[in-house]
Amino acid sequence: MKSDEKRSHRLNYLLKCYLANPHENMLYQRAKQMGVSDSTAKDYIRTVIIQAQKIYSQ
Repeated sequence: MKSDEKRSHRLNYLLKCYLANPHENMLYQRAKQMGVSDSTAKDYIRTVIIQAQKIYSQ
C-alpha cells in the first residue's frame, strides 16, 4: 500500500472516530496507536477536524 493510501485510510478511520466521539484527546490517542509521530498525529487531528467541520456545515 502506498503511503498516500495509508494516510487516506488512517484519516477516514480517525474521521469516523471523531464524528462518533468529538474529543481531541481521544483522537490523538487513536492516532498515536497507529504508530505515527507526535507531529503526524497533530497533523491528522487538524485535518480530521477541518473535514468534520465541512461535514457539519452541509
